[in-house]
Amino acid sequence: MGARSGVVVVGAGPAGLALANVLRDKGISCVVIEEQTRAFIEARPRAGFIEEWAVRALDERGLASGLLDKAPSQGRFEFRFENGRHPFSYEQWAGQRHFVYPQQLLVTDLVGRYADTGGAIEFGVRDVVLHDVDSTAPAVTFTAADGTAKRLDCDFVAGCDGAQGVSRHHLDGNLLTHDYGIGWLALLAQAPPSADGVLFGIHARGFAAHMARTDTVTRFYLQCPPGDSEDNWPHERVWSELHQRLGVPDGPLIEGELIEKRVLDMHNYVVEPMARGRLFLAGESAHLVAPIAAKGLNLALHDAFHLAEAIEAHYGGDDGPLTRYSDTCLARVWQYQEFSQWLSDIFHSSTLDPPADPFRARLAQARLRRLLGSPAAAASFSEIYIGKAADF
Repeated sequence: MGARSGVVVVGAGPAGLALANVLRDKGISCVVIEEQTRAFIEARPRAGFIEEWAVRALDERGLASGLLDKAPSQGRFEFRFENGRHPFSYEQWAGQRHFVYPQQLLVTDLVGRYADTGGAIEFGVRDVVLHDVDSTAPAVTFTAADGTAKRLDCDFVAGCDGAQGVSRHHLDGNLLTHDYGIGWLALLAQAPPSADGVLFGIHARGFAAHMARTDTVTRFYLQCPPGDSEDNWPHERVWSELHQRLGVPDGPLIEGELIEKRVLDMHNYVVEPMARGRLFLAGESAHLVAPIAAKGLNLALHDAFHLAEAIEAHYGGDDGPLTRYSDTCLARVWQYQEFSQWLSDIFHSSTLDPPADPFRARLAQARLRRLLGSPAAAASFSEIYIGKAADF
């Protein structure tokens, strides 16, 4: 027998760290293990848009002090197409806003709150193996950073180690996938934002987007062929395409040094159900939503909070929430997956001249006209865009 903990949390991303903080605050013993170093997870650039319900949930659990002190909020975005600007205020229709807080900052806050106040966590582990997850006495073995072989016996394993982690593979038979057939060139520019909100460029040359991250760093996306290489996108070509796809006469872009370039092949997956025995998945271990609608971080937090509540209920003698955990989370997961597909059709089906599928292009154009012209359509869109009405 090795050391024992109520919960072993595999992975120190947003889901794992939010879960660990809540469990510890509830007096439930847990240990977090993470393959990367602390410096790595605190510097890894990822998502940055957090829905208002998620910020409130973090705040209710004492996990939002840094975010509330530093994060600006946004309640509108702008479509740019046909050389014009088409602003859209989702706050007007849904009454809620996004908070702009890069994921690495949230991770830094969460790991500091947990690790620097006595929370059990090990970084730089390797050879992680899950054992007996179908029993009531699972265990996790791994090699610690110093080379020591370790075993943790536990009541539950929380698999929060993402798409490439070991947890998901215990449920690979339940994997549902979808490929959009497109790529996005993800860019970080050392440049201040060119607008006070998100810009979505719908253009014959392909989709583009602008998303502020900080006062000095801006995220951009450019639609590209799947499997494209970053080497095909030198500085001059990137900015030429961004100006063509996003620029309008009264809305120029501010250029800067490109500090990150990587091609993302747009695909989604869902593990259904998100649990097996005493193993419960959360975050990207269980589902991936392409960054089309900025939903991934929000879903990870949604999973973490529900899993924490379910585990707490178990120790209080009620296993109902654990039994319902997968269905509870998947209700929102599938709403966000459907919305991502809907938004992708608007962003991509009407781009490229001539369009790959003229019929779908006309449908996407009709959707966009309805969204911009119908109050009912605008209200419905806004509620799911901000996550206000997602559990149907």
